[in-house]
Amino acid sequence: MQHLHHDDAPKAVGPYSQAIVAGGLVFCSGQTPLVPASMQIEATAIEGQTRQALANLETVLSAAGLGLSDIVKTTVFLKNFADFQRMNAIYAEVFGAHRPARTTVEVSRLPLDALVEIECIAALRG
Repeated sequence: MQHLHHDDAPKAVGPYSQAIVAGGLVFCSGQTPLVPASMQIEATAIEGQTRQALANLETVLSAAGLGLSDIVKTTVFLKNFADFQRMNAIYAEVFGAHRPARTTVEVSRLPLDALVEIECIAALRG
């Protein structure tokens, strides 16, 4: 098992790793829309928060030489399911033709009062 860390991704806000490599897979911890430089959530709308959460995942994956196209499964946590359509539009735009398996759930609250948090599993290349 290998711990992954990328200095350009938000620092963990608890006792966990940004990602773990095990069994040919990369398990990324959930990413909120924290802007790494400020460690603050700057976007107020679901669209901006979704973009930032996905950008953070992409940065974490880059520590293993991977990108969003290597993701096989995501889990999206939404504070309000009424935001589903707007989140989904950004998600589809960012992933393009790539369609990893996905689960989306509504939760009562997210860290730092984020509107969205996204975690993923990616497959190592080779």
